Amino acid sequence: MYPTDLKYTSEHIWLRPESDKKGRVGLTFYGQEQLKKVVFVELPAIGAEVVQKERFGSIESRKAVVDLYSPVSGTVVEVNHLLETEPDWVNQEPYGKGWMILVELSNPAEIDSLLSAEKYQALTAP
Repeated sequence: MYPTDLKYTSEHIWLRPESDKKGRVGLTFYGQEQLKKVVFVELPAIGAEVVQKERFGSIESRKAVVDLYSPVSGTVVEVNHLLETEPDWVNQEPYGKGWMILVELSNPAEIDSLLSAEKYQALTAP
């Protein structure tokens, strides 16, 4: 349920390191499960600066609107525009087509402060 190649935050965001300088970001399976049906995703523009632990967007479901907090600092170099018209990909494939942004990292060492899959699973266990 929680891929071991990803890093996680306690705010239910994942990061997939794609190189020494880039990381793909999305909402975890647990996070989307808590929200239920996602109906809207607000994401930053390409070129926007994101800061670790600060808001980079929001996600809306029939149940609630929740802020999204960046797992790392850097510059947004790609945005998943598919979510503009089909936000339910966050529910269907949270670790695949439901990804949100690709960040060029300004401080790769921040990855070390994120949770492993094992620690994240322990955090979300009933």
